[in-house]
Order: sequence, then structure tokens, then C-alpha cells
Amino acid sequence: MCTGKCSKVVAVSLYVLALVSIICSIILLFPDFKTKYVSDDGKDGKPRLTPEVKYMGGLIGGGAMILVPAIHIHLTSTKGCCANRCGMFLSIGFAAVGVLGALYSLITSGLGLANGPVCFWFNAASPIPQWGAPFANSSGGYLNNKESWDWCVEPENVVEFNLGLFCTLLVVAILQGALCAIQMVNGLMGCICGTCKDDD
Repeated sequence: MCTGKCSKVVAVSLYVLALVSIICSIILLFPDFKTKYVSDDGKDGKPRLTPEVKYMGGLIGGGAMILVPAIHIHLTSTKGCCANRCGMFLSIGFAAVGVLGALYSLITSGLGLANGPVCFWFNAASPIPQWGAPFANSSGGYLNNKESWDWCVEPENVVEFNLGLFCTLLVVAILQGALCAIQMVNGLMGCICGTCKDDD
């Protein structure tokens, strides 16, 4: 596959993955699909959103830090100003930024899964209902104990909600990092050997 066509495949794939990442990051702000948790810290002053949600890994890392490289990478596949050795060389740097963005999204998603959600919870050991992160010290152990998910009373099904979206962000971040790494190799090949574009 020529360097131009490879760049096009990478760029289009990154566009789709960035969109998925942004959507997941925004949906995470609305547990149980309700807006009240975004701004409501309650009378006790305790947050109602999981801290990792506020880090916006999917919006900043998997979104903005991927879209900018994707645009430049896409330009290297066209007959415009960037489809040359210099453009391919610059795509290596842009792809490296993409790797950093994917890494940021990966770390925040991993932490979100490990620490679990913030919710209104109680159990037999802690019978007084309270807002907090009941699984924060479990190092992700709660994922194998589905019965403990019932500790969270509000927002409804918040464990499943966070689990689904953070897992999606995790997989997307891995794919984004891999695609950016592929583009770094492709950019190096285009820089050394020159560019080529398949006429479709």
C-alpha cells in the first residue's frame, strides 16, 4: 500500500474514533441520562460526578488531540500542499501528538474503571447512605463482584453506565494509539522514499 493511501485510511479511521471518543466523554457527564449531576454538588459539598469523567480524557485526549493530527495526516494523502516529503515528516510529529492524546485517554479511562463511579450508596458494612466512591480502594476488584454493584442506589445503573463507556474509551484509545504509531512509520517511509498516491 502506498504512503498516501495508508495516510488516508489512518486519517479516516481516526476521524471515526475521535467522534466516538468525544460522544462517550460527553455522555459520561450525564449519569442516568440526567443533567442534574453535572452542576449539583449537593448540600454536603461532595461531587456527584466521577473525577475521571471531569478529566475529559475522551474529549481532550481522544478527541481534540486526535482530530488535529488526523486533519494533517489526511492532507498528506491528497494532492495538496502536504503530500510531499516535508508533509510526511511533519505527520510524524502530529502522529506523536496523537499517541500522547490516546495515552491520556487510556490512562483516564483505566483510572475510571479501577476507581469505579461516584454514587449515593450504602451496604451492610456502611448502613448510612452517603455520596462517595464505594469502590475507590478496590483496585478494580469490584468488576468481578457484580453483587456489589447494587450498593449504588443513585444514579440508577451507574456502574454499568460507567463500565460501558469507559471500556469503549479504553478500546478506542488503544486503536488510536496504534493508528498513530502506524502513521509514524508511514510518515518515515514517505519522508525517506517519497510519497505516492493511488488514483481511485
